[in-house]
Amino acid sequence: MAVFKKRKLSGSTDGKPIKVVATATAGTTIHTAVAGTTAGTYDEIWLFAQNNHTAVVTLTIEMGGATVPDNTIVCSLDTKAGLQMVVPGLVLQNAKVVKAFASTANVITISGFVNAITDA
Repeated sequence: MAVFKKRKLSGSTDGKPIKVVATATAGTTIHTAVAGTTAGTYDEIWLFAQNNHTAVVTLTIEMGGATVPDNTIVCSLDTKAGLQMVVPGLVLQNAKVVKAFASTANVITISGFVNAITDA
């Protein structure tokens, strides 16, 4: 049976939302995944973004690398629409880093959590 432990994003202070400052790669650090490549040991990452700007903003999530389109998720975030899911429980390991950048600096915040999963 797998063991799940819910954790805050490593880029977050006390579990608070992370402000996306970067406007290009390499983006603002959101989370660093579990170290190693042991089968059955990984982070399940859930991210939600909020656009506090007065216009639509493009957000790019780099999932462990910046290679387009292999490692990136690009989405348009509606203005003041609340939390919008941008990463729906994707898995990552080997200390890969999730980063984010936006078309406008300092208007996007990212909230979320990680399920640290280990097969027992």
